[in-house]
Formats: sequence, structure tokens, C-alpha cells
Amino acid sequence: MIAKIKGLLLIIEFVITILTTIVLLYIFKNKQHKIRKSWAIMQTYIMGFNIIQKGKPDPEAKLILLNHQSVVDIIALEAIHPQNQCWVAKEELEQIPLFGHIITAPGMIAINRKDKRSIIKIIKLSKKRLKEGRVISMFPEGTRGDGKSLLEFQSGAKILAEKLNLKVQPIVINNTKHIFDSQKLTAHSGNISITYLDSVDPKSDENWYETLEENMRKRLNDELANNTSNR
Repeated sequence: MIAKIKGLLLIIEFVITILTTIVLLYIFKNKQHKIRKSWAIMQTYIMGFNIIQKGKPDPEAKLILLNHQSVVDIIALEAIHPQNQCWVAKEELEQIPLFGHIITAPGMIAINRKDKRSIIKIIKLSKKRLKEGRVISMFPEGTRGDGKSLLEFQSGAKILAEKLNLKVQPIVINNTKHIFDSQKLTAHSGNISITYLDSVDPKSDENWYETLEENMRKRLNDELANNTSNR
């Protein structure tokens, strides 16, 4: 019951602070990264979670791939990652009245996951964002998982990396679904882990994407096993 009440209060807080953030993003366009980062850091205190970082971000990596469990994935990485990220998001988010501007205002990339031609849009806009000094962040699973396993990767991230010759850094996030579950509308405090794995050059191995997926799956399984043993 407490987790449910906390979850509902969190939704109200999101409504207020996200709309405020959107306004600030439009007014202070040259400070958008700082605004987003400040909002994300504020959320870590409001939501009551602590980030345990393992490994380090690679400043040369231009494409970040991470597993997806919750909206907290985005919040946490925005809070700690030093670079200005451009997130690839589903088109449905951009179409939400008012709140869709959280995609539009900071120049994120919204795609129709059912349209195979969307990869053309991703490549075109990614080139533009990279020229602006940003890095691209994607969820290769294409949708949220249950937090207990890694879903099969879609091909979009592989095509983007190879087409633009981008150095890729995989990241494994764990326990964010426990912090906030948007389906059950429950929220808890606690720790989440963000693990930066070694970067990969797509030119180094034709099977790089499959190997990256397997390494991420193994690391997530290890993190989950470690959580269980510590309970």
C-alpha cells in the first residue's frame, strides 16, 4: 500500500516538474543539457535512490546501448553521464499532449518502431546530433523488459553503428524497475547499479553486435544473482 501511494505521488510530481522542465528547455535553449541533468539529479533525491556506478564512460564512444526496465533508466543515466545525450524514443511519447515536448524541446529522436523506414530517420538525425557534439543513447531491446532478463536485441542499433562507424559503449542497468514500476504504479527507495562495459568498435569483428548482446546478458544475470545472494 505504501509503495502504491508513493507511486501515485511520484506521478503527480512528474507532471509538475516535467512540465516546468519543458518550459525551461524552450526558454534556455543553450543550457538544455544542464537543465536536464539538474532535473535528473533532483529526481534521485525525490525518488530516494542511490546510483552505484561501476566502470567509467568512454569519452570516445558516440553510441550508448543500455537495457531498459523503467523510466528510471533515463533519469539515472542523465544524472551521472557527463555527455549530452540524444535519446532515441518511441513516437508515441512525442505524441502525448504537452508532455511530448520532453522529446521535441531537447531535440531527441522519436521513431515509429513498426515502420522499417524509421532507421533512415535515425541515421539522418543521429548524424545531425553528433555534429552538435551529442552522443546517441538507445535501448537495443526496443521496449521495456521485466528487469529479470535481457530481451532479444533489435537490428536498429547495429545498423546505425555500422553505417556511421560509431564506437559503441554498452551499459547494464539493474534494479530500476523496483524503484519505479509504471505498470503497477509502485515506487520504492533503494540502490540501482549502472555498469559501463568496455567499448566496442564495429569494424573490429563482424559478430560484434551478438557478442555485445551476450556480454550485456551475462553481466545482467551476474548483477541479478548478486542481488539475490545479498538478500
